[in-house]
Amino acid sequence: MTIDDGSVLTLAVDAAFVFLTVAILLAFIRLVRGPSLPDRVVALDLITILAVAFCALFAIASDQPAFLDVAIALALVAFLATIALARFAERRKAQTAPAADSARAEP
Repeated sequence: MTIDDGSVLTLAVDAAFVFLTVAILLAFIRLVRGPSLPDRVVALDLITILAVAFCALFAIASDQPAFLDVAIALALVAFLATIALARFAERRKAQTAPAADSARAEP
């Protein structure tokens, strides 16, 4: 029994697709059940990173390098979205902090 390079690559790509699908499912569960906003932001960032990996893996499987351009564009958009969500979370925290401090000051 011999194993050629094509079958090993096909097996590895198929296994990676399965692992990425399970990881996206678990990240989506964290996105839905996340107890706080930072948990949901991290889960959303993880989903976008896994989508970039999925695009890159599909480029390997289909032998179409155009999907790598899609992966790069998605990674840039995901980075900007993560920065925007982090700034939103920081501003939201800053707006609720003075209200919490004034509530503690009045016994």
